[in-house]
Amino acid sequence: MIAEVSTDYLLDKAVAGERLTPSEGLRLLESHDLAAIGRAADEVTRRLHPENYRTYNIDRNINYTNICTAVCDFCAFYRSPKSGEGYVLEREELLNKIQETVEIGGDQILLQGGLHPDFELEWYEELLQDIKSHFPQVNVHGFSPPEIYHFTKISKLSLREVLSRLRAAGLGSLPGGGAEILVDRVRHAITRGKVLTDDWLNVNRVWHELGGRSTGTMMFGHVETLAERIEHLERLRQLQDETGGFTAFICWTFQPDHTDMADIPPAGSFEYLKTNAVARLYLDNFANLQSSWVTQGLKIGQMALLYGANDMGSLMIEENVVAEAGTVHHLSLDQIRTAISDLGYQPRQRNVFYELIDDEVTSIVPHSRQNQHMLPIVN
Repeated sequence: MIAEVSTDYLLDKAVAGERLTPSEGLRLLESHDLAAIGRAADEVTRRLHPENYRTYNIDRNINYTNICTAVCDFCAFYRSPKSGEGYVLEREELLNKIQETVEIGGDQILLQGGLHPDFELEWYEELLQDIKSHFPQVNVHGFSPPEIYHFTKISKLSLREVLSRLRAAGLGSLPGGGAEILVDRVRHAITRGKVLTDDWLNVNRVWHELGGRSTGTMMFGHVETLAERIEHLERLRQLQDETGGFTAFICWTFQPDHTDMADIPPAGSFEYLKTNAVARLYLDNFANLQSSWVTQGLKIGQMALLYGANDMGSLMIEENVVAEAGTVHHLSLDQIRTAISDLGYQPRQRNVFYELIDDEVTSIVPHSRQNQHMLPIVN
């Protein structure tokens, strides 16, 4: 019999920059040695990001409609087309939200909605054109892959044409929404009428081929197995090998309250930090990992910066989808910056492409990180 490879060996392998296999990634997810996994993830992060700063962004999540033809058991936000609680934001209200974002230093909006059954592609082009005519400096990080795939069905146009037209109208980058778990067994179990794995990936592939950038995401802690989490990471890593178009990876735990899956116990901070750290070790071709303080809160969001993340995520002055599931965490800009500086790093504002857009803050002196291997244990 072949001796089982130790967890320490796998962690040393990842820290050295060698690629983990799916079976090795699964072995790490099955491990309960959070301290060792976190320490290795932090070493990889510091190898990839030796700079003395960690980043954040200022944006706003604007959900232009909650009307959706898909049925997602995990979503508390959507409303069916026949629901009296459905809405479509008036254009003036949407533009006012962007103006408020700009006034506090934001450079981007995250523009997402449901799969509306009635809007033609021209509606979305006009929306983008209105935004860019009023705010040419603002990046529209908009329309998740399920939305883009839905647009192709409504318009009966090719994916390439839809994306080309949206880009010409002002779309700047694609968010990674709607990925959940990129395994069709899971997708069939938790949603109906929504894009499956290969087509979700292909939206990103074609967008990257057109020169666009996007983010990869994962919502975990529901009906997936640990092996399926690794399969999700493997599919993202394969596409990144092919295109290099992903700027970052973000994972978060399923928020069950007020959903049709409310009987599933929520994953805790231990599982979040471990999965985030394993993602850092596994996704060797992703430059950036974001923390998810929106679902985890300030302290665990901060700790994620010691467990593989190099970015605190967005100030996100508005968030609706997670809030509908009963999870509401609000952070101020000062709290985000302090969370970073308390770990010994300078907080720096960046855009979606991870370009620094602030003036370097020289008044913050990084603390010593001589105890940087002493990661706290989370139960």
